[in-house]
Amino acid sequence: MKVNETNHAPDALALAALGWTLQETGRADRLLALTGLTPEDLRSRLGERALLAEILRFLEAHEPDLLACADALEVTPARLVEARKDLER
Repeated sequence: MKVNETNHAPDALALAALGWTLQETGRADRLLALTGLTPEDLRSRLGERALLAEILRFLEAHEPDLLACADALEVTPARLVEARKDLER
């Protein structure tokens, strides 16, 4: 899932990263287990910057996922980290 090069808004990038994360059951289960989020939380809070930052923090905590997600979205891992920082401001 390539992120549009002109749309690197932090929220759009985080949503794309969430979509990538949820594509694999094991990774999705790990997201829920480690963050304490529920599927209902994800649905109801999807527009919240704090939730989107949490998704990117989850990826940062496991470098192989961070690298794989960045590769799939065709952005640098640093761009994902930068997006998280932007969302936390």
